[in-house]
Amino acid sequence: MPTSKATSKPLKTRDKIIAASLALFNEQGERNVTTNHIAAHLSISPGNLYYHFRNKEDIISSIFLQYEQHLKQGFVPYEKQPVDVELLMGYFDAMFYTLWQFRFMYANLADILARDEQLKQRYLMAQQQVLSQSSHVLQQLKQDGFLAIEANRIEELADTVKMIVSFWISYKLTQSSISTINKATLYEGLLRVLMIFKGYATDAALPAIARLEQHYRSLSSQ
Repeated sequence: MPTSKATSKPLKTRDKIIAASLALFNEQGERNVTTNHIAAHLSISPGNLYYHFRNKEDIISSIFLQYEQHLKQGFVPYEKQPVDVELLMGYFDAMFYTLWQFRFMYANLADILARDEQLKQRYLMAQQQVLSQSSHVLQQLKQDGFLAIEANRIEELADTVKMIVSFWISYKLTQSSISTINKATLYEGLLRVLMIFKGYATDAALPAIARLEQHYRSLSSQ
């Protein structure tokens, strides 16, 4: 009796619009992409697009759902795991994925949030959750002998890391001659975060930090 092969379901039009919009926003910049551009890219009529979304802000709001879901999954505190390079790399890879997958948002964050108060409130809630989760991770790293930092400064360190991640893209776009963001640029940002961690690393943690630096420095030069 032949076995049936599982096939992936084709994307619905709504999902195609979200995926295409995210790609176009990242490649061309959100300011430069209109709903007509998105419809033309998908070879659908503007009316078909407006059947699913009221306007571009509605599309961005749906993309933000993906952003929220990734934040919830990518920075969960670890449990019953040894602190090793693989564990730490998982967190840094999650940072990289967030920056790369949603780079259009980080490049134009203030403008996007200023246009949609509801989205801004969702963003603030998501960032507060990230701060809480990151602080918990740092607390665990301190308890496991990886970081040497006063307990009352852990949230400040987590907030500093969050600040670098949130504004690294806009910083590079405004403080250098580059006009587009590539993966190497984002790996440079991860190396800056590692630089901060290195200042608080215990002697036992320095070999792991060195391996992470070597790994991401190699990626940044590709």
